[in-house]
Amino acid sequence: MDKFDKLTSVAAPLPLINVDTDMIIPARFLKTIKRTGLGADLFSTLRFNEDGSDREEFVLNKPAYKDAEILIAGENFGCGSSREHAPWALLDYGIKCIIAPSFADIFYNNSSKNGMLLIQLPKEEVDKLMENAERGANAKLSIDLEAQEITGSDDDVIKFEVNKFKKYCLLNGLDDIGLTMQKNDKINDYEARLKVNQPW
Repeated sequence: MDKFDKLTSVAAPLPLINVDTDMIIPARFLKTIKRTGLGADLFSTLRFNEDGSDREEFVLNKPAYKDAEILIAGENFGCGSSREHAPWALLDYGIKCIIAPSFADIFYNNSSKNGMLLIQLPKEEVDKLMENAERGANAKLSIDLEAQEITGSDDDVIKFEVNKFKKYCLLNGLDDIGLTMQKNDKINDYEARLKVNQPW
């Protein structure tokens, strides 16, 4: 997966609580195990009318937020069924970071293992960022994972906490397979010894 170090982008405000994985990517689109192509159906029921046309009022359909890589959301984002397609769809669309007061545990873990940074902040801080994001393309956020800082367009700085292990993995672009491959020499040594000690 790609490394996550610093990110500067417009932040799209999504002031909804309990956004579940079926809202993120409806079950009817879970017909693939590929990580690409799912972004086209991200937030499908919110983004599109029944005839397939855009719902102009939805934030990601507004010109100011078309290229947003950061999402500001409400409490309990990612709740519902534990589908890995949800972070895949967000990443495929271009969302690399989500800021919210809380996240569903399984969604949180799935997201970090796929290279997306999830930042949990007190609701008061999220509300301020949400209000700032309403300013559209003029309201960019800069996120520095190493420093654990969010800098707003007014140069206000917000510190955030992040799990040390998840931070290490994100900074180095390591998913579960990448972490395992770091031990490749030890794995090969073990297998070589096993062949000698247990040749049968």
